[in-house]
Amino acid sequence: MEQNTIFAPATAPGRAALAIVRISGPRALEALRALAGDVPPARRLSLRVLQDSSRGEVLDEAMVVAFPGPASATGEDLVELHLHGGRAVVAAVCDRLAGLPGLRIADPGEFTRRAFLNDRIDLTRAEGILDLVDAETDAQRRQALRQATGGLAAALDGWREILVTAMARLEAFIDFPDEDLPDSLQTEIRAGLSSLDAAMAAALAEGSRAELVRDGLRIAIVGVPNAGKSSLLNWLAKRDVAIVSATAGTTRDVLEVHLDINGYAATVADTAGLRETPDEIEAEGVRRALARAEAADLTLVLADASEGEAGRDAMRPYLVQESALAIATKIDLVEGPAPAPWIGLSTRTGAGTEEFLTALGTAMADRMDRVGSVALTRARHRDAVGAARAAVGRCLEALETGAPLEIAAEDLRIATAALGRILGRVDVEELLDRIFGEFCLGK
Repeated sequence: MEQNTIFAPATAPGRAALAIVRISGPRALEALRALAGDVPPARRLSLRVLQDSSRGEVLDEAMVVAFPGPASATGEDLVELHLHGGRAVVAAVCDRLAGLPGLRIADPGEFTRRAFLNDRIDLTRAEGILDLVDAETDAQRRQALRQATGGLAAALDGWREILVTAMARLEAFIDFPDEDLPDSLQTEIRAGLSSLDAAMAAALAEGSRAELVRDGLRIAIVGVPNAGKSSLLNWLAKRDVAIVSATAGTTRDVLEVHLDINGYAATVADTAGLRETPDEIEAEGVRRALARAEAADLTLVLADASEGEAGRDAMRPYLVQESALAIATKIDLVEGPAPAPWIGLSTRTGAGTEEFLTALGTAMADRMDRVGSVALTRARHRDAVGAARAAVGRCLEALETGAPLEIAAEDLRIATAALGRILGRVDVEELLDRIFGEFCLGK
């Protein structure tokens, strides 16, 4: 890693009461001294006048704080300048920093990169920080915070601990065949690996949920023409997103809007009305509507309540999916409630809206809220855990069939390395030290 010192605003650009500029690297404290005249006591916010000594000009009166490395966010000497938030103030301070020897503007993500390279965080925490910055809903915030504060790393470290312990015990059988080690030790190894296999299977099963929380649920609204699809989208968005017209076939393409529904991120798509049509463009819209419904995580199937049972029957084929909610629209035009499982709704009068939102929130939570501490939020997490689980399965099979223990131990090394890739560390020496320490010291 380059040893030059980097700086960058840590707050969003624009007019604000405050702005923070961070400096990290071997010349961070020197840069603070050049601006403020001295370096205040470590980790204590201090008021200083920041000056450009080359021009004899005062830049700002600011609060400054120094974090000597390695006990800092990046593992290097780190300085924060808490400035007044005007654009001109931030620009002037950054211009002065750029003029100091050995300082340069940071590349995107470089502060986090240095924190990783200096072992202040692992890759999962770095990803959690990114997700926390990007979080737009409460569910995204909660999940990202768990990962950024080490929830996923702690779970993976626990899994690696099981693998390393099992590997060390297998190595004992391999290296000391004449020591008459108890057979119960292999039974304990198999029991521990079987529990780990079950935990990995559960995490993989829930992995898609964690990714849904991060990326948002895909919701498709489908129905025949004039079933109220565009009206429902506008009602959910609380603004006129789609054109509402009594003319059938008004919506001919997929129209998307990103929403926060009950604290969950969702991309809701209004689609073309489902019907047979000779119009080539509308037919393409119908094809896209069906494709979107098939790919959706949740489908809102709409039927016009005023069309009675015939309208509902026309949409029943689209209710076969588990991830579908049946909505009877324009319920204000008929008497009595909609028959189960249909939820009566009128976006014009508001009738049934509370019941609809409750059902929608429950359906969304059911697909996203069962994520535990082992939340595999990315495809690379799932791929690595899948590879680790496959290796554990091979190890268990080798132990059951009496295959050479060297084969079983090698599969455990593969599983450990796979989990290490998620965290950004694959330390073979750590494994060797653990094996040597546990058995050569009689533990």
